[in-house]
Amino acid sequence: MTDTPKRRLRDRTSSGATLISEGCLFSGLISGDGDFLINGEIDGNCDVSGTVTLTQPGRWSGTIKASNVVISGSVDGDIIAENRVEIGASARITGTVTAAEIAVAEGAVVEGSMSTNTDSEPQSFTEKRKE
Repeated sequence: MTDTPKRRLRDRTSSGATLISEGCLFSGLISGDGDFLINGEIDGNCDVSGTVTLTQPGRWSGTIKASNVVISGSVDGDIIAENRVEIGASARITGTVTAAEIAVAEGAVVEGSMSTNTDSEPQSFTEKRKE
């Protein structure tokens, strides 16, 4: 394994992520430290010190608050990241997105507003990997 820094959060997540699998439904508040990988459905909010990754076909209804957020699935609610939000090409978001840095892939749909809370400008990128 290499120690080369990874450009994308999706490539840097720790190996010990908490997993909510496809077909699972979780209702309530998620909180804690570490990374969370969501392949299923969440109906609730989170306040996490770590990275929250919502894959396709994952769905989230509620507020996502984390250090970093990676979205490839559908979100109906607000996203608040202390550091960075990455929005993949298959993402569908209805709500506000707020972070220090925001990267948006071509093809993503955001119905709402996006704002950075630093001097960084929103960025776009072309997804070169399959979701």
